[in-house]
Amino acid sequence: MVHLLAVAGITVCLGLGVAGLVVAAADGGTTLIWSRRLLDGWMIAGSLLTVGWVLLQHRADQSGDMSASLQDLARVVTDILVLGLLVALRFGLTSEERTAVTVAAAALVVLTAGDVLRVLLPAPGTWCGIPLAATCSATGLFLVTATPWLPGGASVFEVQRTMPVIGVVAAFVPVVVCAMAMAAHALAGGHTDMVMVVLAGSVLLGLSARQGIAHADHLRLTREAAAREALYRTLVDGSCDVITIVSLEGSVAYVSPAVYPVFGYRPEKLVGTRVPLYCHPDDLAPLMQAVEALRQEAESGTRGPGRCVSCRVRAADGRWLHIESTISHHTEGMIFSSRDVTERVALQAQLEHLAFHDALTGLPNRALFAGRVAHALRKGMIGTNPPAVLFVDLDGFKAVNDSAGHAVGDALLVQAARRLQASVRAGDTVARLGGDEFAALLEGEAGTHPSRARDVAERVLAALTNPYRIGGTDAVVSASIGIASAVPGISPDELLHQADEAMYEAKAAGKGRIRMRHPYPRHLYGEPSPEACSSVLPCAD
Repeated sequence: MVHLLAVAGITVCLGLGVAGLVVAAADGGTTLIWSRRLLDGWMIAGSLLTVGWVLLQHRADQSGDMSASLQDLARVVTDILVLGLLVALRFGLTSEERTAVTVAAAALVVLTAGDVLRVLLPAPGTWCGIPLAATCSATGLFLVTATPWLPGGASVFEVQRTMPVIGVVAAFVPVVVCAMAMAAHALAGGHTDMVMVVLAGSVLLGLSARQGIAHADHLRLTREAAAREALYRTLVDGSCDVITIVSLEGSVAYVSPAVYPVFGYRPEKLVGTRVPLYCHPDDLAPLMQAVEALRQEAESGTRGPGRCVSCRVRAADGRWLHIESTISHHTEGMIFSSRDVTERVALQAQLEHLAFHDALTGLPNRALFAGRVAHALRKGMIGTNPPAVLFVDLDGFKAVNDSAGHAVGDALLVQAARRLQASVRAGDTVARLGGDEFAALLEGEAGTHPSRARDVAERVLAALTNPYRIGGTDAVVSASIGIASAVPGISPDELLHQADEAMYEAKAAGKGRIRMRHPYPRHLYGEPSPEACSSVLPCAD
């Protein structure tokens, strides 16, 4: 009873094992891969069956008991089938999943060796007192017990398996085994029967079918790769960004067709050139720093984030274009994704200019002028030449603007701005504060020597008083000018306020005049000191 139960248990376990291997081999792949695995399993099993049948023939020739040999061979057949599936399955696994399958295959090899020894060796089949068949069976069962606990023993085959090169070469091994077994059998004087021919022929047919399936699978992969390449090429060629692939040595390997409408260069003319390519010398350092950082990451095996670099690149027509590039890692080195941002940079510069300049005259506005006054005062604290500020207001402008119209008034303001700029040095700042009010920041010796500032004010007054020729008519205005020279500790707001007060004193004195103040810093509570009130110096008209 125990013997029958053991045989039944072994049969059920072997059946479940074969079914599980078939499911595992068929899972996670296409129909072609599934068919190829089954053919690989049959080729291995068929070649081993051919060898087993040759051994059986020799056993039958020696003992004449074919029925007993067939009973022993039945166990070998099951082991061979399972072993064939295991070997075929191992070629489709990743390296992390092969340990358990390899041990399972080794266990089947040991079990099969024990069964083969039972066929070949006469009873009791011992060597030096050791039962060889029993030892092999015990070792095989131990390996089977350890298999589930090894890496990959509980893996779920969910991804599509691919056949490595060794799997392709190994497909010819079963045919070689069959040929060698039949040749050895023929040389030993054995008779080649129908079973042997059918088994060997089935292995050869399996190889032919397997090679056909492998070729069909290769064509499928080739078509899929071509479709993906066509898709990516369409995306790259249709992109407005210029895609450039550069090797780690800095040589350009590929440039997308977008380089022609953007830069005016033909893509084939740029292949083989080296980076930096037509880059502005002033922007070369940050570009090469980003390239060198990615090169070091690639050599060390790390993959950091891409770098964004802005630089100027010379186009084919000689223009300098502002380019924004994202540099990332690529299998062949680095990939540059570049776009022309010249219009955006120009618009940004225009917006910044409008934010700090007067739209009518193009002069700096009040905000920019105040910033330059503060900067000049900081320089004056370090050096020995404090600045001076002129406040200018056009007398009679309102009458011209009301009688002749705003267009004439705007033209007069533009001419007045040009005359004011021409009356000061190139390093001085002239600004329009609003309406008909202008200001000038005089640096150098103007603050140290008030007579220098007065000379500039007289030139400005003379230039602004001359008639303005506008549309065939002459417009005449005058100007009231206030001057304030900086002193240690004065703030920008206080200096501007003192110049403004001096300008209003010039207006109050009869217009067309110049007034100068030597201001002192305000006290902590914002009230002027007695010295400031007595420091208003009237100037000759």
